[in-house]
Amino acid sequence: MNYAKFIDHTLLKPDSTRAQVDTILDEAKQYGFKSVCINPTHVKYAAEQLVNTEVLVCTVIGFPLGASTTETKVFETENAIAHGASEIDMVINIGALKDQRFEEVQKDIEGVVGAANGKTVKVIIETCLLTDEEKVKACELSKAAGADFVKTSTGFAGGGATVEDVQLMKQTVGDALEVKASGGVRNLEDFNNMLEAGATRIGASAGVQIIQGLESDSDY
Repeated sequence: MNYAKFIDHTLLKPDSTRAQVDTILDEAKQYGFKSVCINPTHVKYAAEQLVNTEVLVCTVIGFPLGASTTETKVFETENAIAHGASEIDMVINIGALKDQRFEEVQKDIEGVVGAANGKTVKVIIETCLLTDEEKVKACELSKAAGADFVKTSTGFAGGGATVEDVQLMKQTVGDALEVKASGGVRNLEDFNNMLEAGATRIGASAGVQIIQGLESDSDY
């Protein structure tokens, strides 16, 4: 099994430089990661550098707060795809979810799914800010809205992926959606735990360390 294809090699820090982007692009090509996950400002450049490779460009929408308007998220999505993005990781309207304005949350996701025009959409529900009931509802709304994945975290809200959250999310969406674990997945043990819990994609800045750990494992 090619475990590198489970990894979105991630660089989302606000002070990310072009040199740092070049580094993750080179690493993604070397190790064969599924995608690089980068901020929208880097999408066009990354797509140009990844021509004739199998590495996809993933970007984030409404990031990291999820509190921009649906219209803004739709424009961001269309703009990112026009510049070469193949996968879209959007942040839900967390406040609306907590207010139980569920129709608003679903329509927000639907707007991005429509703008993505068939491209993969992963919905970041920001588990560290939600109760278990809210996590389940966010997953149900993502499913109803036609998303492809639910994703645990931005990594910017004080908490990341946990095995318990990944299990709960997978139990909720079943085979209809996939689960991406993101935030705090730093080593091979974390990686394996998330896959065992039901994740089929891992967002991590430590992708190289994870694959190097796998390569030193006799089962790899």
